[in-house]
Amino acid sequence: MAALAVTAAQVVAPAQAVAPAQAEPRAAVSSQDGKYFDAEGEPIYKVDSNGKVDWYTYSGFQRYSAECMRCHGPDGMGSSYAPALVNSLKTLSYGDFLSTVANGRKNLENGQDKVMPTLGLDKNVMCFIDDIYTYLKARSDDAVGRARPPGHDPKPKAWEDAENACMGAPS
Repeated sequence: MAALAVTAAQVVAPAQAVAPAQAEPRAAVSSQDGKYFDAEGEPIYKVDSNGKVDWYTYSGFQRYSAECMRCHGPDGMGSSYAPALVNSLKTLSYGDFLSTVANGRKNLENGQDKVMPTLGLDKNVMCFIDDIYTYLKARSDDAVGRARPPGHDPKPKAWEDAENACMGAPS
């Protein structure tokens, strides 16, 4: 079963080096229970020629809109106090994304404190962190546009089971 939750090892692991800029977007090379993975085994989106996305990417759109948009702006485009994640995900590694979300970050830029809160205990974020990552990666790679995806695959039972387990609901 594909788990939605981040393991403790992923959250407390030291930040990985920033991945080099990639000439072409990563491609899905495998899938399990409707969740796609790239050659490195990291979650990745799947978008068909009509713009229909996999369930995890669609869930990421929903979760981003509910949990992240108020700071990072609509569609990951940034705001006056939080960076454009569509730009950040062009170079930020999956591991660094997980670490930043879970552990937070504080930057002093142009005389202003910019603070990413620690969200490692927020189930509304961490139970869906891979979903949020795949949505933002799809936005960063221009695989999906600045609106709700036009369609999505059905919700896999494995996703629903993992959501219930992570959120503490009966399955």
